[in-house]
Amino acid sequence: MSPSGTIDITTLARLVDEGRIDTVVVAFTDLQGRLMGKRVTGRFFLDHVLGDGGDPATGEGIEACDYLLTVDVDMNVVEGYRFANWEAGYGDFRARPDLSTLRVTPWLEGTALVLADVLDNGTDAPVAVSPRQVLRRQLDRAAEMGLQVMVGSELEFFAYDTGYDELARGHYRDLEARTSSWYNLDYHILQTTKDEPLLRELRNQMLAAGLPVEFSKGEASPGQHELNLRYADALTMADHHTIYKNGAKEIAHLQGKAITFMAKPRIDEPGSSCHIHSSIWSLDGEPLCPGDGPHHMSDRMRAWMGGLQAHSRELSLCFAPFVNSYKRYQPGSWAPTAVVWSPDNRTCGLRLVGHGAGMRVESRIPGADCNPYIAFAAVVAAGLDGLERGLDCGDPFSGNGYTATDVERIPWNLVEAIEAFRSSELAVEAFGEDVHFHLLHTAEAEWRAFNNVVTEWELRRNFERI
Repeated sequence: MSPSGTIDITTLARLVDEGRIDTVVVAFTDLQGRLMGKRVTGRFFLDHVLGDGGDPATGEGIEACDYLLTVDVDMNVVEGYRFANWEAGYGDFRARPDLSTLRVTPWLEGTALVLADVLDNGTDAPVAVSPRQVLRRQLDRAAEMGLQVMVGSELEFFAYDTGYDELARGHYRDLEARTSSWYNLDYHILQTTKDEPLLRELRNQMLAAGLPVEFSKGEASPGQHELNLRYADALTMADHHTIYKNGAKEIAHLQGKAITFMAKPRIDEPGSSCHIHSSIWSLDGEPLCPGDGPHHMSDRMRAWMGGLQAHSRELSLCFAPFVNSYKRYQPGSWAPTAVVWSPDNRTCGLRLVGHGAGMRVESRIPGADCNPYIAFAAVVAAGLDGLERGLDCGDPFSGNGYTATDVERIPWNLVEAIEAFRSSELAVEAFGEDVHFHLLHTAEAEWRAFNNVVTEWELRRNFERI
């Protein structure tokens, strides 16, 4: 039987000795949420990356250039960061494996994967601007308040029968070449059956990698799907989200297909979201959201919701990090534009769902293109501020959030989001000044990159007509 799921070091050593695992991917995420790292031979991982007795704290880890936390989506070096720059020479940092994330990746022959924390190469201190550490900082703040944060993320994507390379060679002009479905397949069993060769592989391979898959379903556009993983503590959920997102692309590629998690591939169709469900629990596992207040909410839940309502707009950069992200926020598109809360109202940015221990707030604001570590950190920072200041979420919104005239809105473009984040006192206080600068600089670089390109739309509109 092939090895599968999460494994410990003893099991890995046995699999390496038996020749069943020959490669260990040691990876961390960049600012875009992509896996970066090295493929290490199994024996070298055991003998050198890990220390005596399989203790990562005494091992070598892996080294990588610190510019990897300053690149854009094209892997171009972006100048102007404080953390790493040409003046400092772009040195190395060290990635230390977190063995709780060690697992077999069954879609890649003889391969295991482990996520790593990024450390300063000289002091071994965590690198504050690394996404996993950004989230860890907020969870440490929650723990100091006697809380743990549980999170579930719902990732939507578009699938294509054409592979990544062919779509790139065609400059992504023919995005009609989707999978076999050709009309709205939201919850549609027959339509999703047409895509089952890919979807079944995704479900089963993720389960075999130890990710707790619940279900897949069709979404509101041809070729659009969602696969959901069971909720977990926020750090574990961010790890699962990252592994799934990378693995889904790998599996699609191995089938000669493609998956995109960009927020809005086509303006005339719904975009892809990453709804983030959050709830607060005591450190010993007691749910703290249900209570005797209105809508069966506890005072703490109302404060948590109040924090999200107060700060989601100014933190939108963490939920929608790219120029394309903001094209998802279209009226009547299932992507919210109003920063209001309501019980089970999908026109609102914040939706109260579940009951009893399952009560939670669903933020419908993030897109599928968000970095889960950064997005989860923003949710936690906003919620904790609500708790610290004793905010109340007030009465729920009633009606159509798209047409309301007296509600706060998500920024309509990246520039507006940058300015909101720049002036956010919460972002500076919660993340720290260095992380705030780092995230802000990343967004500004995205906007500069966009403005350095003449688009096909501009040529069609202006070449002959002006």
